[in-house]
Amino acid sequence: MNASRSSRAPFSIGGISVEAGKRASVHLPLSVLSNSTPVGVPVHVVHGRQDGPTMFVSAAIHGDEVVGVEIVRRLLTSKVLNGIAGTALMVPIVNAFGFISHSRYLPDRRDLNRSFPGSANGSLAAQLAHMFMTEIVARSDYGIDLHTAAINRSNLPQIRVDTEDEPARALAEAFGSPIILHSPLRPGSLRESASNVGVPVVVYECGEALRFDELSIRIGIKGVLRAMASLDMLPRRKRSPQAAAPVFSHGSRWLRAPEGGIFRARRTLGHRVQEDELLGIISDPFGQTQSEVRAMMSGLIIGRTNVPAVNQGDALFHIASLDNASAVQREYGRLERQMDEERLLDEDEIL
Repeated sequence: MNASRSSRAPFSIGGISVEAGKRASVHLPLSVLSNSTPVGVPVHVVHGRQDGPTMFVSAAIHGDEVVGVEIVRRLLTSKVLNGIAGTALMVPIVNAFGFISHSRYLPDRRDLNRSFPGSANGSLAAQLAHMFMTEIVARSDYGIDLHTAAINRSNLPQIRVDTEDEPARALAEAFGSPIILHSPLRPGSLRESASNVGVPVVVYECGEALRFDELSIRIGIKGVLRAMASLDMLPRRKRSPQAAAPVFSHGSRWLRAPEGGIFRARRTLGHRVQEDELLGIISDPFGQTQSEVRAMMSGLIIGRTNVPAVNQGDALFHIASLDNASAVQREYGRLERQMDEERLLDEDEIL
């Protein structure tokens, strides 16, 4: 084992060879924009001196989900990965097309996270998915995919994972988000395609599209570090503090608007609710009529709309069923207070 650590082979990707103990930024070319500007997938390789697993951390599979981009940026501008064992493949922007245009989708309106595993000769989304599977997933042992809610919605920081996949579940528990939501594998998703080739992947969901959320960013950074530490990729002194024991949810439902109008919410993310509890009011613009919005189940609010003007059937609150919703509510409140009390650390420190 010591011999292999002292003579670790270089890591090759995109025609670039990265020596053990070194870093390199690699551009994986895919296409050109209509004005002939090259575009592809940027990857920052951190290749440790010591043997260990390879983990990818990806963001902006949906181009408007910018919180993950900031999580990757802060990790890369810190010193925390300098002593890594194994290899980290940090991919801050997978869908550059959507990122440039502030859009969730590819130019052809395809959802990249429904286009895996892709194909070398298919649509642009299929080709990008194929490249990611070939260049990133195929070289990895584990993955963390960073997401936010869709535009005009917010998510409570949460991990989504197939809890029946033991390696993925262990990675989710190590991450330490306030809640872990059982999420079956969806056809065409990165999680499903990675699972099919034996690479466990968890999804971190938080915040909203096109907006930074400091609490979500900090929870995400610490979660990635904890996940790496659980795989012995980080030396002990670099490991982020232990999170509270995870709380699992095995089901969730969206509460939808019973009619159109102006929605005034009385509860928000992280609130524990009881079945039939009043969560908000929908009124007409003149204030002449109103209808109550009540919880259809007990649980915890893990997602919500941010738009007060709603149509009948619009999703208002995402409620997760939990055996111990009060514990998550307390932990989320503790994390909010902790962020207020913490000084804003320099970028060469663990945030």
